Amino acid sequence: MPLYEYKCRSCGKTFEVIQRFSDEPLATHPECGGLVDKLLSAPAFHLKGTGWYATDYPKGTAKTETAAPATESKPATESKPSTESKPESKPDPKPSPVT
Repeated sequence: MPLYEYKCRSCGKTFEVIQRFSDEPLATHPECGGLVDKLLSAPAFHLKGTGWYATDYPKGTAKTETAAPATESKPATESKPSTESKPESKPDPKPSPVT
């Protein structure tokens, strides 16, 4: 059975009550008779381990970022031999400072 939290409007005391889902929520505080509000609280369990959504994907990545468009892919037969893959040396576009 679930555990529900209530807070009394009159005395301000917070208390817990074990109730069935089918039970009506409390309307009054059992000790002072004041009106009560049902509180929302965090669940008492956490989903840990593999297989849960939070652990399935690394943080900060999305599938749209990693997928390359099909038009940019090149077939493997067009690869250049390793002797031609050396980058050409280019002159420095910035002139050296004169002192």
